[in-house]
Amino acid sequence: MRRHFRIFLLFLAATLLPVPSAVAAPDFTGLWLTQDRSGVIEIAPCGEGLCGRIVGMSQTRNDDGSVPVDSKGHPMCGLTILTAAMPSDSGESQGRITDPDNGKVYDSVLSVDAEGRLRLRGYVLTPLLGETQIWTRYVGQTGPDCRMS
Repeated sequence: MRRHFRIFLLFLAATLLPVPSAVAAPDFTGLWLTQDRSGVIEIAPCGEGLCGRIVGMSQTRNDDGSVPVDSKGHPMCGLTILTAAMPSDSGESQGRITDPDNGKVYDSVLSVDAEGRLRLRGYVLTPLLGETQIWTRYVGQTGPDCRMS
């Protein structure tokens, strides 16, 4: 009887021990609608990390009919504005993001929250001196001219 009791206790202890769960790495890839809803960024693997390029814009033509360009005169449609490392064990990815309007480059931290939204924090020197934008998955379509639908 005593032997059965010990076996029962071992079985009980084994079933109550915490089992480390495999936490899936966040999926940063895909189409993301920017916080102000004016653009769609496609994040995809490139090299050993990730890249984000503009694939959708709410305004694909300027008032004069010309295509929007970045601070260096390059068309914004297709422009790579984000480079990042693959996510770390913490679920974050370190990177750099460029503001296409003024050409300023910021360090960044990317993460995906519990609701599946992309949290992108751009900063100078330290994340404390930054701003976070929340991007959501884009379910519409974009055309070769970056038209959003």
